[in-house]
Amino acid sequence: MSHHNYITGKSKYMNPYLAGVILGLVLLLSFYLTGRGLGASGAMKSVVVTAVETVSHEKADASGFYHKYIADGKNPMSSWLVFEILGVMVGGFLSGALSGRLKLKNEHSPNITGRRRIIFAVIGGALFGFGSQFGRGCTSGAALSGMATLSLAGFVTMVAIFGTAYLFAYFFRKNWI
Repeated sequence: MSHHNYITGKSKYMNPYLAGVILGLVLLLSFYLTGRGLGASGAMKSVVVTAVETVSHEKADASGFYHKYIADGKNPMSSWLVFEILGVMVGGFLSGALSGRLKLKNEHSPNITGRRRIIFAVIGGALFGFGSQFGRGCTSGAALSGMATLSLAGFVTMVAIFGTAYLFAYFFRKNWI
């Protein structure tokens, strides 16, 4: 399925090469301004810690994992990663609105139902979330930022992510093609 409109000659999406250059510049700016690269899983961790602390402060305080994020009155939601992800959400919303792509729809292959697409998306997202915690970072943090610092772990992570996706794509192709 092409996203190129052959009548107007315009595409719904940004040129991927230009988007890659812009992502690289944003990553460079992130290192320059904050001394750290980009990442998303840390923001999710802040949300989970805040939720657990809100539901049961005693449980969060007694847990070694949660305690280090809330000790001495720290607020996990004041992490710069939370603001980064809020910016990504606002930027994505504005991008969709300005380009006329802001619609609530479930895109899926004609070979599967919309419900199955949602189920697989939730399962995939959950597995990716767990994997990011086992790998100590998401693709943005572990792979992109790691590779930008010439970290061997960043290169290994990127090869593992895309290599695994390539291996599994054959088995799951009927869900998207």
